[in-house]
Amino acid sequence: MSPAARPASPRRQRGWWYPYIYVGVFGVVLAVNLVFMYSAVHTFTGLETEHAYEEGLEYNHMLAMAKAQQKLGWAVEAQVDPRGGLVDGVDPEADVTVSFHDKDGKPITGLSVEADFIRPTSAGHDKTLALTERGDGRYAVLASLPFPGQWELHVTARRGDLEYQYDKRIVVN
Repeated sequence: MSPAARPASPRRQRGWWYPYIYVGVFGVVLAVNLVFMYSAVHTFTGLETEHAYEEGLEYNHMLAMAKAQQKLGWAVEAQVDPRGGLVDGVDPEADVTVSFHDKDGKPITGLSVEADFIRPTSAGHDKTLALTERGDGRYAVLASLPFPGQWELHVTARRGDLEYQYDKRIVVN
């Protein structure tokens, strides 16, 4: 057969493969989603916490306590005065003073105050210290901490059934 007598092969249109790209992309997305769904269903037990009911009650207690604190209208302020950095292997120290005033600006005395110094970046270095009353609603302690840097200061003040909590991030050099 001569070349002129041969039937012409049908030529494909330009871009004939574009639909296959879309099908392929959606196929990859579907496969990844199926892997994620399988992983989510077979690896998550559904248990977020061991004692969810008790923690829920504690959360409600904390909300009620925060509301009661807000009603008191106390003004609480913490001041941290570092005494210098780590020198010759001595832990950094800071004078920590917490002042309590009622909604009328009068100092609050007769509290039992303790401060938790919590290291946010590493466990096992937390420290709890009792603050002594210095008069005029001020309570103070000399804190000797194992590391300089940022600490979470969690202050708890008690008088009878009343409990007041205050949190602040501090820096000890």
